[in-house]
Amino acid sequence: MRSLERLMMVAILSISVVAASMGVSHAHDKVVRVGYQKYGNLILLKGKGTLERKLAPLGFKVEWKEFPSGPPLLEALNVDAIDFGHAGESPPIFGQAAGAQFLYVAHEPPAPKGEAILVPKTSSITQVADLKGRKVAFNKGSNVHYLLVKALEKAGLKYADIEPVFLAPADARAAFERGSVDAWVIWDPYQASAEVATGARTLADGTGLALNHQFYLASQKFTSAHPQIVDAVIDALGDIDRWADGKEAAVAEELSAGIGIPAPVLEIALKRQTYGIRPLDDKVVASQQSIADTFHALGLLPKPLVVSSIVRKAGL
Repeated sequence: MRSLERLMMVAILSISVVAASMGVSHAHDKVVRVGYQKYGNLILLKGKGTLERKLAPLGFKVEWKEFPSGPPLLEALNVDAIDFGHAGESPPIFGQAAGAQFLYVAHEPPAPKGEAILVPKTSSITQVADLKGRKVAFNKGSNVHYLLVKALEKAGLKYADIEPVFLAPADARAAFERGSVDAWVIWDPYQASAEVATGARTLADGTGLALNHQFYLASQKFTSAHPQIVDAVIDALGDIDRWADGKEAAVAEELSAGIGIPAPVLEIALKRQTYGIRPLDDKVVASQQSIADTFHALGLLPKPLVVSSIVRKAGL
């Protein structure tokens, strides 16, 4: 009898241990999928591993997914392939127009010098007005799309006055070096890389034209289900901001190997970057609304958008 009791006790304990281990395994099977690009604070966060350490006590792992630019990252948000990511000003506008179910959850301060219209060093083009009738390469729907529109407007030109050539950064760089396009509108660190490697000249940067915010975005579904995880990601990004601010050389060394750009080039780009993650205020929302209205007026959006409708409200 005692033998039977002992066997039953062992069985019960075994089942308890298995159940407990399954519970732990299940908890750690929860994942936040983070989309990142080859530059910015998310790739720094990935390299340091601090997000994993912050989320482990909450029962979450991190799955990182790399994207070449903002537009495909927004597409991933749209099809529920990621839960969190970052992009410049224009991709969220086009993403909202496409029906992507995401929220603006935070932003970095403006960095207008971190995007520019470049021409080859031997080009006869000396001002934005000279772009009339010329081929201009840029990533459609990216932050520089808006910079180009505003720069043309300031120079007295219309968007229809240039020949847009829609290319991702790597393809645009190749076309720029071949002379297949007359100008290239691009952001850092590709901007700094082209300046150093090819001697590219800047016709205009975002100063006085485009603020060039970086926005952090999260899926509405994930934010609703796991607001504390979104908060934890933002908090971890704040830690990165505080570490990176004023440490261009250290940050450049940390990023260089992972993105294949020499540290001295990255230092140039980083000196044009700003830090200080924060929630969107009315001024930032109004700026995004102005971008949306501009694209709609150009016929690039099928209908007007209300940016404020997808800004995360405090406490949610």
